[in-house]
Amino acid sequence: MPDTSTPRTELSTLGEFGLIDRLARRIELADPSSLQGIGDDAAVIDPQGLIQVVTTDMLVERVHFDLAYMPLKHLGYKAIVVNLSDVYAMNARPRQVVVSLALSNRFPVEAVDELYEGMLTACRAYGVDLVGGDTTSSTSGLVISVTAIGAAKKEDLVYRHGAQENDLLVVSGDLGGAYMGLQVLEREKAVFQQDPNVQPDLSGHDYILGRQLRPEARQDVIAMFAELGLRPTAMIDISDGLASEAMHLAHRSGLGVRIYEEKIPLDPTTISTARDFGLDPTMCALNGGEDYELLFTIAQGDYDKVKGSPHFTVIGHMTDQASGYQLVDRHGGQHELRAQGWDAFLNKG
Repeated sequence: MPDTSTPRTELSTLGEFGLIDRLARRIELADPSSLQGIGDDAAVIDPQGLIQVVTTDMLVERVHFDLAYMPLKHLGYKAIVVNLSDVYAMNARPRQVVVSLALSNRFPVEAVDELYEGMLTACRAYGVDLVGGDTTSSTSGLVISVTAIGAAKKEDLVYRHGAQENDLLVVSGDLGGAYMGLQVLEREKAVFQQDPNVQPDLSGHDYILGRQLRPEARQDVIAMFAELGLRPTAMIDISDGLASEAMHLAHRSGLGVRIYEEKIPLDPTTISTARDFGLDPTMCALNGGEDYELLFTIAQGDYDKVKGSPHFTVIGHMTDQASGYQLVDRHGGQHELRAQGWDAFLNKG
């Protein structure tokens, strides 16, 4: 929420249409495929001969985010980015977003301005137009719904179900950082609740806090694919944890999967923070989620295209369906891979 020293303008002073007009004045359409944005009954988009992809995601206060430590600008930025990540996971380019908000009366106009500023910052950073949405009242806090629309040539699209037996399993970036950032924030929130005079101790955690509060979608990876002449056989973004996403790829492709623990990329800050919390860094990567890295499979013949790249790590391979989902530990022991990450109907708050 905004600083209490700043002016507070009640949403009721503007009304729904006044709020929409206020937000719409800040928007300039840049993508040539965006023919009509906010201001009519519907947005108008020209596919320009490409295949369109559409994804939507909902963020609910006290389920997906906590405003005790999530700044509204960061929340707005993250709400856009997590949707764009799904478009990139199809090997497509996002071009438009539609945003709907449900707001309780504890949010003044200034708070909505902050939230929207974060959204528009993300849109500018990724070259995406905000072309529509809706606003309504809420009796249970803040709800954000974002729909992202992207496009690609039909032959460039990558689905979850295209992997083949013996394909290599590859991941971008490093894993587990966002989860450990969340643990630090939750710890400092608990300390503050016990004693509001204690200042939060966030020193040394900039990287993992950034991974949680302001993640980035991997549009650069999609550009790398084009430069390398590499088309993954299957792909997914890591929102619910490595284990869950690897099992999704395997299940949709009718295969098994084997991941090697020693190959899972972990940032040193993630490792040290996990150990400070008494957690296994590998489990944080497997089950933490919200890393928004890309997990994909490639034919073995394409190995040289990713070999030695600082952006990609080969962490395993696809197996026959009967072999199931396996994690090979650092000593060579095999364990059943389980999805213990985020589940919207099992994780409540």
